[in-house]
Amino acid sequence: RAELERKYPDAVFVGKKEGEELAAHYRSADVFVFPSRTDTFGIVLIEALASGLPVAGYPVTGPIDILTQDFLGAMDEDLSKAAKKALETGTKEQRSDYVKEHYTWDVAAEQFLGAVSK
Repeated sequence: RAELERKYPDAVFVGKKEGEELAAHYRSADVFVFPSRTDTFGIVLIEALASGLPVAGYPVTGPIDILTQDFLGAMDEDLSKAAKKALETGTKEQRSDYVKEHYTWDVAAEQFLGAVSK
């Protein structure tokens, strides 16, 4: 962390957040940048979208699986470009409504049952 703080002196490193404090951080942000190339799902992407944030990420497993609609965010090999594109996508309501419809226990159960019956 110390190395990153030296490298990015204008960045604010807030540390681990949970519950309402985490939700407040999501609500105060403009975009959620997901810098991982190796995370296999990225539940934080769904949390950000549920808060209405557009997501910027690399075009890899995780973001590809979650950012299935243009209004959800943007992907690019250059995260700076992805973040700028993401800021131009959709509305908070579109993103949060999408999550409410597509990321439910019922939808997860249907996906599971569909996979099991194949």
